[in-house]
Amino acid sequence: MNVLLMEVNPYVPPSPPISLGYLAAVLRREGHQVRILNIGESTQLSTCGFQNMLQEFRPQLVGMAAYQRNMLLLKGFCRLIKETNPAVRIILGGPQATFMPSDGLGELRDVDFICRGEGEVVIREVAEALESGPVEAAVRGTTTRLGPEHWEEGEEVEAPEDLDAYPSPFLDQVLDLEGLEEAIVLTSRGCPYGCLFCYTPRAFGRRIRYHSVERVLEEMSWLNREGIHRFWLADPSFSFQRARSQELLEGILRRGIKASLWLETRADLVDEELLGLMAKAGVRLVAYGLESASERVLNLLGKNISLEALRRAVNMSRANGMDVELFSQYGLPGETQEEALKTLEFVRSLVPIRGNSNAQQMRLYFGAPFTDDPRRYGIRPLDPLRPAYISVGARYETEWMSAEQIHRVRDLWQAASLDGGKRMVS
Repeated sequence: MNVLLMEVNPYVPPSPPISLGYLAAVLRREGHQVRILNIGESTQLSTCGFQNMLQEFRPQLVGMAAYQRNMLLLKGFCRLIKETNPAVRIILGGPQATFMPSDGLGELRDVDFICRGEGEVVIREVAEALESGPVEAAVRGTTTRLGPEHWEEGEEVEAPEDLDAYPSPFLDQVLDLEGLEEAIVLTSRGCPYGCLFCYTPRAFGRRIRYHSVERVLEEMSWLNREGIHRFWLADPSFSFQRARSQELLEGILRRGIKASLWLETRADLVDEELLGLMAKAGVRLVAYGLESASERVLNLLGKNISLEALRRAVNMSRANGMDVELFSQYGLPGETQEEALKTLEFVRSLVPIRGNSNAQQMRLYFGAPFTDDPRRYGIRPLDPLRPAYISVGARYETEWMSAEQIHRVRDLWQAASLDGGKRMVS
């Protein structure tokens, strides 16, 4: 079977779509022909060029990575695909799809499946179902369209505990790295914490699963040989298992891997010794989640971290020669305008406001507890008639801040930014 996988993010330069790389590696191991279409801000692609590619490759299945920011673009691509070949089946996966209401299919009439489980497992289930003939029952791990106004939920799927069960998108050479200077590397998936604004804990069952240290080192060594020395380690909490983190960092040094690393972790998961090792292994920038400089608001978020621990981690990191970024948000439940501006001053007192240290308004995405029942948390959505496939996002105000006050805080953050509000991670 021919499968086309699409990453559509025309707002930033293209980077290796690591999630689609995992899907492609799994599908190729199963004997399928896979092509990845990665659309960034510099991608030259016309409507005719896209249709010609569809007619030349003739995919039976198209998978699309869905995010709040690209849903309208995906809807247009889905219509174009079906106009070119109505027999093509389309599946949406990614963070916008996992907890999207099934009623979204009523408005996404060209979409055939919504992925509800881990993509590597689900895409294999869908490919097998399509190869077996007409789909007459819900496919495991999906919401499946069975008629124009009829869709059903399939049974849940189980994901492997050991991430090494999945082939490597790098070692299997399914990603096009030409012209790229940085690679995204996943050493783990998931988060055990319970921040109420975040989708990740629920999506991964509030647990972390890992690749072996050896697998990660093999990937980084291979990427070095391909000329890539900058790595973005995209784990939500890199140092959650301290001994494993130490083993990985020591392995980078032992193998002589040339690395300039970006990573994210929690301020209460680092110490002087670990930070020193991180610096020696090539960590140039470490990001910590702050969210708010109000201890009261942090408690309401379920963040369970102290400002003192954060300040200490920032100071130790910078003393070891690493730059620091602080993730923060405004428009939070319980947060007043005064507290939001206190966060701005707190960040400015510790780090330059650039990159990920540019704050953003909290987003209400599908799967986060705040999104499930916003009014319970004092959040008032502004667009009650939005499509079912679009979540509240940033279109809200709270009992503590009006939309005008939230926008005022946004403007003050932008005025304090050293890089015009540009960030690496959204």
